[in-house]
Amino acid sequence: MSALTLCLIIFGAMLVLMAIRVPIAVAMFAAGTLGYLMQTGWGPYSSFLNNLAFARFASYDLSVIPLFILMGHFATQGGISKALFQFAASVMGRFKGGLAMAAVLASAAFGSICGSSVATAA
Repeated sequence: MSALTLCLIIFGAMLVLMAIRVPIAVAMFAAGTLGYLMQTGWGPYSSFLNNLAFARFASYDLSVIPLFILMGHFATQGGISKALFQFAASVMGRFKGGLAMAAVLASAAFGSICGSSVATAA
């Protein structure tokens, strides 16, 4: 079977799955899995799944997400977030647009505590 024929069959199967109201993510996963299995067979696919699970979850990028959530929980329970926002509101509250400026100031202060202003904005 040529690669083009295989691609058309898999794409058609994905469209059929979407037409019968299977969620798009599941339809795309099933089509990708079926295509990979038809190209390589079960052995390489099994090895790919074993290596993929470890490689994805052992990366630094994903390990910091739970720690960032934990830091946010500590800040909320400890009252740091509320205190930072109250301070920023007391400093900027009297100006026009003071609430927006207070939110930006509190976010900047929390970003300096966490070490990542981009992650604080998220």
